[in-house]
Amino acid sequence: MKNKVILLVLDGMGYHYARRLMGNLEGWVESGEAKIWRGQCVLPSVSGPCYASIHTGLTPQQHGVTTNYHQGKLECADLFSAVRAAGGTTAAIAHSFFSDYFQASPFNHLRDMEVDDKSRPIQHARIYTMAGENKAQPATPSEIDLYWQMSLLIERHQPDYFLFHSCIFDSVGHHYGFDSIEIDKNAYIVDGALSNFIPRWRAAGYDVIVTADHGQTARGHHGGTEDLVRDVPIYYFGDAEGPAADTLIKQTAIAPSILQRLGVAIPASMTEAPVWA
Repeated sequence: MKNKVILLVLDGMGYHYARRLMGNLEGWVESGEAKIWRGQCVLPSVSGPCYASIHTGLTPQQHGVTTNYHQGKLECADLFSAVRAAGGTTAAIAHSFFSDYFQASPFNHLRDMEVDDKSRPIQHARIYTMAGENKAQPATPSEIDLYWQMSLLIERHQPDYFLFHSCIFDSVGHHYGFDSIEIDKNAYIVDGALSNFIPRWRAAGYDVIVTADHGQTARGHHGGTEDLVRDVPIYYFGDAEGPAADTLIKQTAIAPSILQRLGVAIPASMTEAPVWA
């Protein structure tokens, strides 16, 4: 591989709140160590469709995931399959939707929750389900524990492409609304943790991209067309040149852009131009 890439998807952390709440990420932007662009998620602005679009470069109307109730492995080309076809190594710490779409369907706890298998699309996977989620117990794993788990997988396997996905912002936002002290406190924790782990991952030779699937309203809703739910941050830590700072990056450009950084052939189905050289 030409480069190695980590993609962090902070579920629900839209552009407008990220710029307000993520002080360490914004500090790196201010110092010139990171760049940020405003991204625009697909419609509907719902988790499952966005997950699929981020990894296939297709719209929901093309890949077929139009709700969070979709079940079934996608047949179209995706980031994991493209990296594997090129002889690269893949890894993910993510919600079970990603396993169902890109690994095997239906998701099977005993088969799919913990994977170290060179023959599978996501060769090194640690998957969670958030089973039993409710307002009293959001059932989200510790963000810091997930970052350590990710760092352990990096040390053991040096994957070329690593997906990290967490649900804390989305889950807390749905329960309390995004304009809440609960979101503020979790943003403080996550942003602080990233201040320790991003330098570690950069030192290990990775480009690091931090984005979201979608945003949320103050009431904790998303799915529609307003900027608050469609606008997502795209923070980039790496040596590539990107577009002008005021460029709006479509969510469907993320997959071909990552493959470009990896030096992997971009499937014909991914028609958006890469944004990083």
